[in-house]
Amino acid sequence: MLSSTDRIVLSVSATTRACRAGEKDGREYFFLSEAEFGRWVREGRFLEWAEYTGHLYGTPGEAVRENLEAGRDVILEIELKGAKKVLRHRQDAVMIFIMPPSLAELERRLRGRKTESEEAIRGRLARAKEEMAEVEKKMLKGLPPLHYAILNDSVSRAGDELAGIIQRIREWDEQADHR
Repeated sequence: MLSSTDRIVLSVSATTRACRAGEKDGREYFFLSEAEFGRWVREGRFLEWAEYTGHLYGTPGEAVRENLEAGRDVILEIELKGAKKVLRHRQDAVMIFIMPPSLAELERRLRGRKTESEEAIRGRLARAKEEMAEVEKKMLKGLPPLHYAILNDSVSRAGDELAGIIQRIREWDEQADHR
């Protein structure tokens, strides 16, 4: 799994949504007001940002740059539109889409968390349906920005597959450095 993969960091996104029980500012997200988020956008502090199910989400670029410069791989948990923006700025980025086994299973998981309103769940399912359709279309045609897709039917298996992809990419990069 990823915990056994060294030199890897999970990026902490910023959001305008409310902090949920058990979450801590700066750990799960940077919780910002809409005014603060807008200021960060104007200051160019985001690598990418987007509206998702009624809230704003963004990836602070400075932390990503610092981690990459320190030799760490950075995982961004972002939606497909954000991934396209990242790829425009970072052509060396690798896009890995982690897909639920079905929309019904995604709905079961979302409802089981009991962290979101009915409206938020419907919005997430609608966006997931759009993204899954786009990914399937791009995979069939072999088009960017998708490089890999992982079916998340088991957290353990999906984590192992992600760790394997990261390891293969590191090996390819090392081989390219020695040419």
